[in-house]
Amino acid sequence: MAPADAGPMAFVVQFAPLLLIFVLFYFLLIRPQQKKAKEHQALVEAVKRGDTVVLSNGMIGKVTRVEDAEAMVEIAQGVNVRVVKSMIADVRNRTEPAPANDAKASSR
Repeated sequence: MAPADAGPMAFVVQFAPLLLIFVLFYFLLIRPQQKKAKEHQALVEAVKRGDTVVLSNGMIGKVTRVEDAEAMVEIAQGVNVRVVKSMIADVRNRTEPAPANDAKASSR
């Protein structure tokens, strides 16, 4: 025979699993996603003329002009496209060595 009103302790015990699930979601999903978004924003803000960038559609090009929200990217010789800076997926440094196209050629 349980009393009709078990008190505040029953309320805490009832909602503790929901609170625990929310805390887990925050640390496993929300926080890492926010961290990644901040890193991407810093990467995009640091884009400068001459950087080699990878766009979100997979194209690789060289930045020729940077504005507030847009950048001009040369994707082929004489072909410049205007892109929204947030669509830049990655910035590759000019000093990075390019990987060899053929594994055999690099071992010679």
